[in-house]
Amino acid sequence: MELLRKYFPELTEDQISKFEKLENLYKDWNLKINVVSRKDIDELYLRHVLHSLGITKVQRFKPNSKILDVGTGGGFPGIPLAIMYPDSIFHLVDSIGKKIKVVDEVAEGLGLKNVTSFNQRVEELNGNYDFIVSRAVAVMPSFVRWVKGKIAKESNHELKNGILYLKGGELTEELKDYRTAKIFELSNYFEEEFFETKKVVYLPMKYRG
Repeated sequence: MELLRKYFPELTEDQISKFEKLENLYKDWNLKINVVSRKDIDELYLRHVLHSLGITKVQRFKPNSKILDVGTGGGFPGIPLAIMYPDSIFHLVDSIGKKIKVVDEVAEGLGLKNVTSFNQRVEELNGNYDFIVSRAVAVMPSFVRWVKGKIAKESNHELKNGILYLKGGELTEELKDYRTAKIFELSNYFEEEFFETKKVVYLPMKYRG
């Protein structure tokens, strides 16, 4: 929690309370349905919560924004972002039912009213979103193919609508066909060693008129 206070001093008491509850909720549910590795559960705030919130260092979401979290797993980055932006709408999708069960239970335990989950493949999901977020569920070409047609045309943020993708390592080859992609190094925002190779890849989606 000290990490969150350090980098997000503007958190409200309600947000702090919800973030504090996360650890016990995930530890409890992880005993029943393993969605987070044992090592990671001990460093939940560094490896999952703060990592998820790296997206907010790149783009803050305005009220009534619609955000889709693809391959959410146990709820990352969607759950931390939903706590950070209570006036935005978050749809979390994963094809694995037990992971969505954890998402539902955590969201209910926190009293999050702005989270809706979907146990299905993202290709089957209908709707348009301001931003699509995810944590390295596939290489970019596959991911772009999955979410095709799901980004709203009208942009209301500093960044044009598109993908905000948490990735790590060397991305030159993977992104060679995406000249409009922009890479934000999380080490510019967070000083912990864990973030040395972590990035947010922003890919604006172009539309033909």
